[in-house]
Amino acid sequence: MKKILLFTVISLMAFSGYSQNLADLFEQNKQSVVTIYVNEVVNTGTGDPRTFAANQGLGSGVLITDNIVLTASHVVANADEIMVQFFDGEAVKATTRRISRMADVALITLSKPPTNPHIAVIGNSDEVRIGEEIFVVGAPMGLPYSLSPGVISGKHAEHQLSNDGRSLEFFQTDASINTGNSGGPMFNYKGEVIGIVSSILTRSGGFEGIGFAATSNVAREMLTNRGSRYFGIETMLLSYEMAQILNVPQESGWLVQHVVKNSPAGKLGIRGGFRSVIIDEQEFMLGGDIILQVDDIVITSEESVIQVWEYLNSSNSTTTYTIKVLRGGELKEFRWVSSEFKPTAQ
Repeated sequence: MKKILLFTVISLMAFSGYSQNLADLFEQNKQSVVTIYVNEVVNTGTGDPRTFAANQGLGSGVLITDNIVLTASHVVANADEIMVQFFDGEAVKATTRRISRMADVALITLSKPPTNPHIAVIGNSDEVRIGEEIFVVGAPMGLPYSLSPGVISGKHAEHQLSNDGRSLEFFQTDASINTGNSGGPMFNYKGEVIGIVSSILTRSGGFEGIGFAATSNVAREMLTNRGSRYFGIETMLLSYEMAQILNVPQESGWLVQHVVKNSPAGKLGIRGGFRSVIIDEQEFMLGGDIILQVDDIVITSEESVIQVWEYLNSSNSTTTYTIKVLRGGELKEFRWVSSEFKPTAQ
């Protein structure tokens, strides 16, 4: 009986220490976490280029400098308006500056630094082991600053490349992840950000114990000059057959699906699609511009797409790019003056 009682006391002490440690870590790091509110304006796809619908969205993020937030690309990729709210209730407008849709990470810049910034520390995801304890902080179902503890269940390197030519890597976790957690930080027990919450794998539509986060080292690439510059468009690479059907004067091109109004592409006058169609079980929008060429690079294949992204991200200074598009059977040229963006992480 004494042995059983002693074991029970030791177990309770261990559990109490664990809980206190997690509680302390949450208190130390919660103020670096932000809630992101977005407003998107998208064409209804009914065939009228003037008919749009407004959608509101919610996500999470983490402050990595006094005016830069790291989040998931799908939270802000098509956002016309972004509002970032901090733990103390302060709200600041933001704009997207870098993005990788395939890696599902993005950087947004605040219009001004918050009054009392709490900056997170980015950890080295290569050092993380399967079975390591972690915790996620975000706004699941619109409930800000919710804590979800768990472990690293797996680490997956994707052979598929992102649209900027990089390999992808994700953590798998059993930490509870739901709508609103997207873009939120995954912390290790040192209080370092080792991942950015991306998605869940589900059959029911709800969380079933399998969540994913882009690793911090993939996200860290967004902090370098090699990261993906934000242009503000969603595109689809045309197959040779589709290019022929649409009378494209080359093997392929980027069919523009959506353009964010206040983005570089939107300000240039690039147009998105307005007629929703389904061909070979793939849904997409017709009617938008088809981007044919960026400077001397002709878009004809996946390889040329990677070449374009490498080219766009190779310059460290303000650069003017010439973008050729096909619109309604006519060729047009746009000139994009892009200012380089160099954030630094703590």
